[in-house]
Amino acid sequence: MNNSTDILNYLAERRQEMIDFVVALARVESPTSRPETQAPVQDLLREPLEQLGFAVEIIPGEQSGGMLWARPSTLSSSQPQQLLLGHSDTVWPVGTLTEMPVEIEGNVMRGPGVLDMKSGLTQMIFALRALAELGWETAVAPIILINSDEEVGSYDSRPHIERLAQEVERVYVLEPALGSEGKIKTARKGVGEFIITVRGKAAHAGLEPENGISATLELAHLTLKLNQLNRPEEGVTVNVGVVEGGTRSNVVAAECRALVDVRAPTVAAAEALETAVNNLQPTLPGASLTIEGGFNRLPLERTPRNQALWYLAQALGQEIGLELDEGTAGGGSDGNLTSPYTATLDGLGPVGGGAHATHEHILLDSFVERTALLALLLQAPSIKQ
Repeated sequence: MNNSTDILNYLAERRQEMIDFVVALARVESPTSRPETQAPVQDLLREPLEQLGFAVEIIPGEQSGGMLWARPSTLSSSQPQQLLLGHSDTVWPVGTLTEMPVEIEGNVMRGPGVLDMKSGLTQMIFALRALAELGWETAVAPIILINSDEEVGSYDSRPHIERLAQEVERVYVLEPALGSEGKIKTARKGVGEFIITVRGKAAHAGLEPENGISATLELAHLTLKLNQLNRPEEGVTVNVGVVEGGTRSNVVAAECRALVDVRAPTVAAAEALETAVNNLQPTLPGASLTIEGGFNRLPLERTPRNQALWYLAQALGQEIGLELDEGTAGGGSDGNLTSPYTATLDGLGPVGGGAHATHEHILLDSFVERTALLALLLQAPSIKQ
């Protein structure tokens, strides 16, 4: 019978090797905006996966650096599958390492991308290696997709992610844990963006302002209406983040535009918010609105099948002395894309903080246990049995 502590001991002996692998990945800068930077990271991941018997290929992207797609070379079409989902892109531009090098001080590793999510990619590799070298078979075959456009909405990779989600039994997302408590992300808000264009009528601001219709003034009215759609007590947020328009100070503005971020915790709330935004009407006579966009990632909700996966993680964590809690993240991930189709568990990466910030870091004392948890989840039997 397999012993959970065997996984823990195996990984503890390779802790430094795991740390070194994160450092190697993080020192290869790979911003989403530079597709050519993804290949070196993909090459670093390809070698250990091929050594583990995975067939690896790179699916080209139209606007991104493509996707690393890996599956066991001996995969049977009749075998149930589970998807390991991650991303190789970061928000950090090339050259960040000069001012923000990868550094280790005690229990803390700092650097661009170490938390989001090159440490999660490392966990993926070493969890699979632990299972292989300990001879633990997986009844549910692990397949892997690592995209390179998650940080900008997964526009290239979304069709592939959604297709795979409909084929697999469960999905494990290697995004960082939630907060310093290391909570598993069992819920995420849905995320969307609206582009609202306001059109009025130009006129000379000094000679005949009464003949103009100010798009700027209309946008001010609209901003107040949008602000009233906030329901913070329900987790619904609306933020007018960018406002632009007009031509000169002495011209009544004929056109303005706003970029609006929207977030909601449930599908029902997201649908209601979309309806409310699309039904907005102008206040000034003669002004008009064009409203585009909407939710591009629906919420990851605590569905029964997602909760079943969470309870499994909680029980397996206890086997290795890891007390887990669940939480809700305000941002979206690719887990939002898979949850409508199959059981999804997010936030399985290490504990840390500062994602997308200059203090980005991971706590190394969480690394072994979180990787062991992932290995145990991969080895778990089919949840449909």
